[in-house]
Amino acid sequence: MPDSPDTPPTTYRDAGVDIEAGADAVERIREAVRSTYRPEVIGDIGGFGGLFSAAAFKDMDDPVLVSGTDGVGTKIRLAQQLDKHDTVGIDLVAMCANDILVTGAEPLFFLDYIAVGKLVPERMEAIVAGIAEGCRQAGCSLVGGEMAEHPGVMPDDDYDLSGFCVGVVDRAKMIDGSAVEPGDVILGLPSSGLHSNGFSLVRRAVIEGHESELPLARVDLGGQSLGEALLTPTRIYADPILELLRSGTAIKAMAHITGGGITENLNRVLPETCDARVVRGSWRVPRVIETVVEAAGLSDDDAYSTFNMGIGFALVVSAKDAPGVAIKLRDAGERVYEIGDIIEGSGKVVYSG
Repeated sequence: MPDSPDTPPTTYRDAGVDIEAGADAVERIREAVRSTYRPEVIGDIGGFGGLFSAAAFKDMDDPVLVSGTDGVGTKIRLAQQLDKHDTVGIDLVAMCANDILVTGAEPLFFLDYIAVGKLVPERMEAIVAGIAEGCRQAGCSLVGGEMAEHPGVMPDDDYDLSGFCVGVVDRAKMIDGSAVEPGDVILGLPSSGLHSNGFSLVRRAVIEGHESELPLARVDLGGQSLGEALLTPTRIYADPILELLRSGTAIKAMAHITGGGITENLNRVLPETCDARVVRGSWRVPRVIETVVEAAGLSDDDAYSTFNMGIGFALVVSAKDAPGVAIKLRDAGERVYEIGDIIEGSGKVVYSG
């Protein structure tokens, strides 16, 4: 039935959507977004679509666009518990940019989608500041996004993030693992901790029932609190990897170690006739990961197929090239571990040590 003439109108604000708060949030994030712009960006924040010039492709014979999309997962719940929202945006960019990086692609631009129960401009500013920082670390531009308020669908304090990254690589320089062969060496670059995977288990094993302990400094974590250690953002590997590729270094395969750990990610770049033999103990496992593994009572096999275990990115190179690659990465400020080799097999990861 239509409302009677005496019934006051129901506004969008009455329904739980605050347009003025949205406009405030856009103004708050404007400079953070602009700080990510590469020369190829056309226009400014607030358009209906993000514009990016194809000038970045001009020196390529056969440019291939590479795209990746992902989210942060339940790590967001920890950020909400600790009321710290300026790091999960870095995780968001990292999960997408590192994925496309394994093909040899340079990240070009990024778009985000932020769903909130109630739009709080100050909180949105912190979230987008993290996304912008992630874009700066990846060398890509934040060219667009969406802030969607979902009253009555999500609790007021809840939010979720997803993102989309596009990069480019010349087809002749694409890295796909097809050249991997027995005798090759696996190099690993360290993670900063848990990154953004396995947090449903983390919450069950070390957070539920221990929320009051999250802010307490711990000697075993080097003075960090457990909350700080768990929220440490995912590393973005674009700078050292792209520098390595631009030097003409021959890389046969790369893997971003995310959900499923080394076991379920390194195998994705192996030919069907090869196994990756990884030597446990050839690198240092971060204490925060050990804490979770111990609390959950995981076996080694379960741990290595759940968490990154301290290796966030892996490269496969020929044995003769491995020393030179390691030197270049160390010159770029990286710690590098030789974590295994390639043997004959059936396309899986096996462990020794």
